[in-house]
Amino acid sequence: MNALLKTYIRVREGLNRFHKGQTMTEYALILSAIAVAVLAAYELLATDIKNLVNTVAGDL
Repeated sequence: MNALLKTYIRVREGLNRFHKGQTMTEYALILSAIAVAVLAAYELLATDIKNLVNTVAGDL
């Protein structure tokens, strides 16, 4: 019975490690999706921001 309990505990610890790795992978995917969204927003707004800065600099 004691050996069975030890085996059960080892299996549960292994599963916990898998879930930790899975969580890290999910965080990496979310972070990469945010980075792509920020890059797309930057590309779309870059010209407008440049024009706004130039307009403000010209008014000064």
